Amino acid sequence: MTMAINSSSFSLNIAASAAVPPPLFHNLHYITTASTTNDYVIIHNRNKNRRRRSAPQAITRVSSDNQTISVSSSTTAGDVESPQSVFDTDSASDVVKNFYTGINGHDLASVEDLIAEDCVYEDLIFSRPFVGRKAILEFFKKFIDSISTDLQFVIDDISNEDSSAVGVTWHLEWKGKPFPFSKGCSFYRLEVVNGKKQVIYGRDSVEPSIKPGETALVAIRGVTWLLQQFPQLADQL
Repeated sequence: MTMAINSSSFSLNIAASAAVPPPLFHNLHYITTASTTNDYVIIHNRNKNRRRRSAPQAITRVSSDNQTISVSSSTTAGDVESPQSVFDTDSASDVVKNFYTGINGHDLASVEDLIAEDCVYEDLIFSRPFVGRKAILEFFKKFIDSISTDLQFVIDDISNEDSSAVGVTWHLEWKGKPFPFSKGCSFYRLEVVNGKKQVIYGRDSVEPSIKPGETALVAIRGVTWLLQQFPQLADQL
């Protein structure tokens, strides 16, 4: 059997017309149907660990009566994931690393596709989160416009066990030297959208320039005491 493969559809040129299914590929299952034409249904084997929202499998039919058979995906345009998601090999940590690489290179074009359209991003030095890809990109544009490429994010540690959540500790360096008050930790949650892993939520916590030390514990005890004495104050938090 010889095979020619195109992008969205491919043709199978079968040299012999036997009633036995052709050799199986590792990523395909063949199921014989009750048909006089000895049809077979090919079901593409998806990655079991990939999160999806009930996207239907790509199912196509192959007839052994024809010498050349055209096979195309049955996935509709409205599906959450496109057929290309089968070949998506980037891990969640890879996506986050690419995000930092884009920011370090002041390359927002490469960052844009890593952020989901409805992403929510919290930088805890701001009073409100940034909601939506456009608002997030505008924030990062202001950030990179205010610094030079000599100031770089350096990842200290990053988690890589989870396919949908990533934790990162990092610091900033100026020409290879640690920048003061620049340590931070971030959390990212990702989902597969249209066949690509994208960040749907992010949170940054940055080292404060003023460090209250034990004074913070005194403040926490004081607020806790007030809440115990006047529980109604909790509604105003």
